[in-house]
Amino acid sequence: MFKKILIANRGEIALRVICACREMGIKTVAVFSEADEHSLHVRFADEAVCIGPARSAESYLHVPAIISAAEITGADAIHPGYGFLSESAYLAEVCEACHIKFIGPSPAVIRLMGEKSRARRAMKKAGVVTLPGSDGPVETEEEARTIAAALGFPVIIKASNGGGGRGMRIVRNADELSQALRTAQREAQAAFGIGDVYLEKYLEAPRHIEMQILGDEHGNVVHLGERECSVQRRHQKLIEEAPSAVISEKQRAALGTMVVEAARAVGYSSAGTFEFLMDAQDNLYFIEANTRLQVEHGVTELITGIDIVKEQIRVASGAVLSFTQDEVTFSGHAIECRINAENPVTFAPSPGRVDAFSLPGGPGIRVDTFVHAEATVPPNYDSLIAKIMSYGRTREEAIARMRRALEMTVIEGIHTSVPMHLKILAEVDFQQARISTAFMDRFLPPSPAA
Repeated sequence: MFKKILIANRGEIALRVICACREMGIKTVAVFSEADEHSLHVRFADEAVCIGPARSAESYLHVPAIISAAEITGADAIHPGYGFLSESAYLAEVCEACHIKFIGPSPAVIRLMGEKSRARRAMKKAGVVTLPGSDGPVETEEEARTIAAALGFPVIIKASNGGGGRGMRIVRNADELSQALRTAQREAQAAFGIGDVYLEKYLEAPRHIEMQILGDEHGNVVHLGERECSVQRRHQKLIEEAPSAVISEKQRAALGTMVVEAARAVGYSSAGTFEFLMDAQDNLYFIEANTRLQVEHGVTELITGIDIVKEQIRVASGAVLSFTQDEVTFSGHAIECRINAENPVTFAPSPGRVDAFSLPGGPGIRVDTFVHAEATVPPNYDSLIAKIMSYGRTREEAIARMRRALEMTVIEGIHTSVPMHLKILAEVDFQQARISTAFMDRFLPPSPAA
């Protein structure tokens, strides 16, 4: 087992990894930018190293600084969390060269699954159903027109590398294609350094379903069931739950078997997520795989009782998975609300000093956060400040507990998304699980008149 793990991240996920390491008796090293000098992950780690100024490119994304911090502190492994360098094959390769264990899949698997057009081909070969689309990156407008005509409009253009809605454009007719293609390519180049894009058939208002897996370095892979992530704004998830209210046990078993076999086919180890869209006829289509820990992993932990982060660390050390598929059981229902520092009406970021901060407890509530009273939420990073999770014997109980928890949340000095979450939970369509990726459209301000 590792003696010391450096956490190449910040905020609540850095604290989440510290918690797992504490329970496992592993020392931790926090890295931080100048903007995060007083953050809780710095306080609670055993050691801390400043790796640069506030700009991510000069700190949390600066591989030489992270490797140097690991070497000077004697860390024998690096946990990347999510975001930043969590899906960086380059960091994984540098770790390998420096004899530091990267807690995640191999560099080859990260590269394969990170290039979404390649990942689609690999999944099709492994027997996974994918959305109809181009076989690889689209090079020219003429090629895009030919593929779009064969697929039928609407289509969606996606960046081959990256995610989060960047380099992504919906095209509803041939007249929109040229500009959308150029815009998506520019966005992809700016965001990910590679302008490659591909085309897929666009599904109107699908459900977003993802399947959690864990694999070890001995060829063992298990699934931990699905999560529903359909409530999202501009491709950014807001609420996640496990299990999905519309996936039957038979469907779960079939989907689980499919992703486990696909993960084995590519030699997958560590935690990962296979993501699907579900159409109105309940057909599931693979769209991408995330080769890292997900923000929403906690809801799966609540319904399975399995600590995904601890298991991720164990298998990275060379251990065999501590359980088999037959030992995975599902109980109850869990919901997560992502609490962002943003105006709940305009969605504009709301960084600043937190004057008062009191998050709820009580039966069935879990809170992951890095914020405290008198903390400062910097403007330099993602606006996520806390994850409130509720667990209940039923979905109805989980919703009731979440509403109670949000109503008892006190955050002053900055705006947060708490009022928006309360609106969502009050919607009859949400309560009856009539949700899709178009659910949030009802809360968006109307487009200005032409």
